[in-house]
Formats: sequence, structure tokens, C-alpha cells
Amino acid sequence: MSESVIHVSELTRRFGAKTALASVSLSMPRGAVYGLVGENGAGKTTLIKHILGLLRAQSGSVRVFGLDPVADPVGVLSRIGYLSEENDLPGWMRVEELIRYSRAFYPAWDDVYAEELRQAFALDPTAKIKNLSKGQKARAGLLIALGYRPELLLLDEPSSGLDPIVRRDILGAVIRTIADEGRTVLFSSHLLEEVEQVADHVTMISEGKIVLSAPLNDIKESHRVDGRVLSLDEIFVARVGKA
Repeated sequence: MSESVIHVSELTRRFGAKTALASVSLSMPRGAVYGLVGENGAGKTTLIKHILGLLRAQSGSVRVFGLDPVADPVGVLSRIGYLSEENDLPGWMRVEELIRYSRAFYPAWDDVYAEELRQAFALDPTAKIKNLSKGQKARAGLLIALGYRPELLLLDEPSSGLDPIVRRDILGAVIRTIADEGRTVLFSSHLLEEVEQVADHVTMISEGKIVLSAPLNDIKESHRVDGRVLSLDEIFVARVGKA
């Protein structure tokens, strides 16, 4: 492991009377899959927005590739691929137009890789985005996020509402391929079973506070009951007190 791709120190964020993040500290070295798990509203998306520079730290600090994402958005965002649950793509575009439009923003865009992804995801280049199924839109969004081979891939609840086959495509081959190439993935989800399948390191967050953060193997080894290793779901309930 080399230097941290993401380093968050004592990050606190409030929205009015609500504390969304409370002194959150995280360090994510290069080349692994990090699962960020918690209930909806636990603070996962707020943390990711700070990493993307969409929110400024009220106290504490956020560094991505050693840079402040608010002060140097181009230096940070040009190295990040991002896919969220909303995945807002222009509905009037065709798939091939979306690819051409996106490649114009990224000097490092890899045409061959993007075409490999398009074929692997079975996306018709002439199909309009608005006519794609939710699963096909997720695949298109992932293609755009991956087409320039970003150093960091941020997935914020990307598989919510998708069928198991699409979730398998996103969570299996793609995530592991990214990590195996020495790049880094931060995968946020409330679906702990999926995170358990792909993550090297898991951070549990509840009500804006980190309750557990460690390599997945260490977490499982330290949570045994009568010799049985608990599932991540069971560990979450044990640590947070709710499913």
C-alpha cells in the first residue's frame, strides 16, 4: 500500500441542528475496495460530497490525492469516476452521443476500453438514454465513469433498485478489475451483503459517526459467536443495534 488516496481528518458537518458527520476520520490507501456501509441518512452521501468537493468542511480537513477538493476541483475531479443512485444522464442523447460528449472532457479517455465496456454491458449505441431501462442506464453511467480509467472510483448507492444481474455486473467484474489494476474504489451502500462480497476494508457509519473501520477479514475474525463467523449484516446489528 502506498500513500492515501483519500485522507479525512476530524471532519464535522452540520445542517442546522442536525449533525450529519461528527469528527469523522478515514484514510484510504491506493489499490483496494472500501465499503462504506450504513442506513439511509447515516452520513454516507454527505461524506462522499465532501470527497468530491461539493461540500466544504466546516471543521476538519479532506484531502484527495493530497489535494483539497474544494480548492482544486479540476485536479481532483479529473482523476475520479463517479456513479450515484440518481445517475442523471441526458435523456435526449443516444448512447454513442453520450460517449462522444463525455470523451471530450477527458484527455485520458480510452476509446478501446470504452467500446469494450459498451459491448460487455450490451448497450445499443443508437438507443436513446430516455428509452433505456434503469439497469441499462446504470451500465451507461458506469461506462462514462470508467471510460477514462480514473484512479479513484466513487460509487454512491449505485445498485439501489436494480435487479440482481445488473448488481452482479457492477459489483463483481468491474470493481475487482479496477482494484486489481492498482486503482481504488469507494463503494457506499446500505446493502451489506453486496459490500461483503467485494470489499477489502469496511467502514460502518451510524448517525454521522464511524462505529467500526477495519479490513473485512479482521472484522469477521473478531466477531465470532460459538465459533461461527457472523455475516456483515449481523455484525452491523450487533454494533449499531438496528438492521
